[in-house]
Amino acid sequence: MAEEKRTRSPRKKPDRIPRQEMPVRSAQDRIQDFEEVALGFDAVLAQKEAQRCLQCPKQPCVDGCPVSVDITGFIHLITEGDFIGAARKIKETNLLPAVCGRVCPQEEQCEQVCVVGKIDEPVAIGRLERFVADYERNQGTVVLPEVAPPSGKKVAIIGSGPAGITVSYELLQAGHKVTIFEALHELGGVLIYGIPEFRLPKKIVAAEIDTIKKLGAEIKLNMLIGKTRTIDQLMNDDGFDAVFIGTGSGLPMFLKLPGENLNGISSANEFLTRVNLMKAYREEYATPVKVGKKVAVFGAGNVAMDAARSAKRVGGDDTEVSIVYRRARDQMPAREEEIHHAEEEGIIFNLLTNPIRFIGDENNHVKEIECVKMELGEPDDSGRRRPITIKGSEHLVEADTVIVALGTMPRKFIAETSPDIKTSDWGTFLVDEESGETSKKGVFAGGDIVTGSATVIQAMGAGRVAAKAIKEYLAEN
Repeated sequence: MAEEKRTRSPRKKPDRIPRQEMPVRSAQDRIQDFEEVALGFDAVLAQKEAQRCLQCPKQPCVDGCPVSVDITGFIHLITEGDFIGAARKIKETNLLPAVCGRVCPQEEQCEQVCVVGKIDEPVAIGRLERFVADYERNQGTVVLPEVAPPSGKKVAIIGSGPAGITVSYELLQAGHKVTIFEALHELGGVLIYGIPEFRLPKKIVAAEIDTIKKLGAEIKLNMLIGKTRTIDQLMNDDGFDAVFIGTGSGLPMFLKLPGENLNGISSANEFLTRVNLMKAYREEYATPVKVGKKVAVFGAGNVAMDAARSAKRVGGDDTEVSIVYRRARDQMPAREEEIHHAEEEGIIFNLLTNPIRFIGDENNHVKEIECVKMELGEPDDSGRRRPITIKGSEHLVEADTVIVALGTMPRKFIAETSPDIKTSDWGTFLVDEESGETSKKGVFAGGDIVTGSATVIQAMGAGRVAAKAIKEYLAEN
């Protein structure tokens, strides 16, 4: 008897939990102030998002993280409701989770290689990181790590940005005495002066950096190394056994066009420093920032978005702010989230446009920009299609305020007073990739001073590499 054929109904796939949206303030409300735009997950959203994690055995997300956070480990703790434990799990390798959860480009790092992202949107790792860090801080349950007995060694940390803070944290735990030299009047480097309050509240930065102070770091503000002291003086006269240079890349680049010295034209670095570090957006402070009614921002990275959105808030409802960029929207290097928020806030995108000169009024104040239209040609060395000028497309753009956000280079104060430290043609310090050690024995460097402008978490990764090498160096010397 022939076997009866049986048909099976296809197995129903389990419904996948969609990626949870993070609440944000409305554009109409947020452009009136400098309060934080993104509101973050609550516990319900966080646990629902955490349940999307597959807990992969190979953990490609960890490999994608420059500081190797145990991502699946902390997300698993969230699913169990152990938010404090999750925060402490992150802090095993990352001192600044509330900062990184807000400003790091997870979409290009840990989330880019998330296995869930191959079939759906990746797990919102950064937003979960922010949630547990905020939860721990708000609950008042932040605890200090254990510190080894004093080693008798002391290390100078130059610069208090992400790289310097990371090195300090690692060395303090190892029992070494750390002195941080900061050129400005607050700790934090680019976290304080470069990123606007609405994207990274300064109280968040201060709270996370406070750990360094509690661990015993000596802080010396308003100390511009290379001017007030040299590297040789720190090592030979002041008795430091090792030095870490994490001074970042703070010298702005300009367009080098006719008329660029007109009043009303500034770099994004200067503009954002005044807005952030000097609280110039508040009327009660003595260093006001004034913008006109037509603001043009040149550049299309995160710094350009920060400058444009800050200018909109400083200028008010009747101020028109535009991003001027010579390429197309899909070639903009800024995070998609920042571009989207800028669009929501009314920032105009004047794309495929390039300036050729600035025109001033009778008071030498910028009033117009002569520009040309561009079209995209063949790809250049970066892989992006090369912008080509369209002949006869010259036109005038009205602008009474111009902010140039084209990137930065390292300042030369240290290099000029330490000629035995080798630098590249760009002024960045040349280091051993495995250790971060420079050509000068006992002197290490990391972050933007080595790589040029990069991300917070990449600078922290370089800090961890250097800290490990410094500990080994101190043990041998």
